[in-house]
Amino acid sequence: MRRKGLIETMMSGTGARTSHSQVVHELGKAIVSGEFPVGATLPGDQELEARFGVSRTVLREAMKTLAAKGLVVPRARIGTRVTPKDQWNLFDSDILTWHFAVGVDQGFLLHLSEIRLGFEPQAAALAARHAGEADINQMMLLAVAMGDPDHTAETLALADLRFHLAVMEASRNPFMRTVGSLIEAALAGVFKLSSPAADRGKIGDVAASHMRIVEEIRRRDEEGARRAMENVIRVGRARMTDTA
Repeated sequence: MRRKGLIETMMSGTGARTSHSQVVHELGKAIVSGEFPVGATLPGDQELEARFGVSRTVLREAMKTLAAKGLVVPRARIGTRVTPKDQWNLFDSDILTWHFAVGVDQGFLLHLSEIRLGFEPQAAALAARHAGEADINQMMLLAVAMGDPDHTAETLALADLRFHLAVMEASRNPFMRTVGSLIEAALAGVFKLSSPAADRGKIGDVAASHMRIVEEIRRRDEEGARRAMENVIRVGRARMTDTA
């Protein structure tokens, strides 16, 4: 079963979790929130088993998952310690989800927008070079769908995400596809703070700006596609900073 993303979770709430994923989620969120600060040693197995009502096997598998994400490191005769934040994998969708669950500031969202500016304009340029006609038609349909006047903040964010992921896919660069969770986190944060859906007059503008990206891709204008994507990201960032 496909894992829910940030925006879908915003819309429908957290779905059912296995014992393993529940422990990973709760401990991860506790680490990101500072309940277990950097350098702290996590409670022992018995305490955590009692806290979560799971077996030692489930707990140890959860610790392996958190270690793989860079949040903790086991130390012989010391215990499992929380690692410095610069070792956390911020491209990991779970870690981004936990940041949003505990609250992020404007600075965090600005950092996300800067990373988007580093990746997505290049993805649009590559799409102008590599996208097939079916890709272009699909992107245009997704852009047009963003103009639905009945959008809520959440459904518009989901429509926006589908468009941007389609551009990354059309770039034909497999590394671009791996930053999908980062894009989703950025869009979830921006739309949570300030969505164009709050002003019906702006929904059409959002759709039009995304259609311009597709138009440049259809013309095979790599620089034009790059500029159009930059414009979309900068407009979203400006809307966020004006609101915060």
